Amino acid sequence: MDKKWHEIDLFAKNAIREAGRKIIDSFDEVLNIQTKSNVNDLVTNMDKQIEKFFVEEISKAYPDHRVLGEEGYGDRVKDMDGTVWIIDPIDGTMNFVHQQRNFAVSIGVYHEGIGMLGYIYDVVSDELYHAVKGNGAYVNDEKLSPLEDVPLEEAIFSLNATWLVPNRKVDHERFIPIVHKVRGTRSYGSAAIELAYIAAGRLDGYLTLRLSPWDFAGGKVLIEEVGGIVTDLNGDELSMVDNSPVFAGNRAVHEKVLNEYLKK
Repeated sequence: MDKKWHEIDLFAKNAIREAGRKIIDSFDEVLNIQTKSNVNDLVTNMDKQIEKFFVEEISKAYPDHRVLGEEGYGDRVKDMDGTVWIIDPIDGTMNFVHQQRNFAVSIGVYHEGIGMLGYIYDVVSDELYHAVKGNGAYVNDEKLSPLEDVPLEEAIFSLNATWLVPNRKVDHERFIPIVHKVRGTRSYGSAAIELAYIAAGRLDGYLTLRLSPWDFAGGKVLIEEVGGIVTDLNGDELSMVDNSPVFAGNRAVHEKVLNEYLKK
């Protein structure tokens, strides 16, 4: 591993662990909960506090790096020039508010558009998924195995029920055959956790119609390090500065679903 990226990796892990402690300590506090785009799009004072913490720490340690964060405390990032940290301080805020579990800190560090470092921290389970490009992916100190090809009929597939009923974004009929074909479906309410589970082989496929870069930046690095694929629903590369549908999975499931159910 290049010394520079080794140092950034250690810095990121320490910051993520500290952020996790701050979140755990907040469990006994009364949250200030607000809404964003709609009544179910929640943001708390902890989302904002954790993002501010990351922005401040990164700007002190690496003043030439930029930060793209969900809550807007970083930079106005319109391109992927240089080194960019893409941060979701708490992915799965609704779960954080209602359950105090099934949420995660998600960070991807990209250099000239290439994912170099990826992190997803399941705070309550104390599982830190992490990867450095070219060095494999890990959960805590355990190296994750390369993903095995799983037949679609034996796959566990993650898909939010929203996309299986009539909605304004997509023809739900496209996805019903996938549900009938796979062994089972799941939905965890956190894109970061679902992507981490793909990397760990706990899920075989994950499909959603609208994610922001901070939702998938860390997971994309993790999944690619174990041989999985992360694209949009046409099989094209994702933009790291725009919202996009996302389809992730092991190679066999990704290829089968993409060619037989998604491509028109």
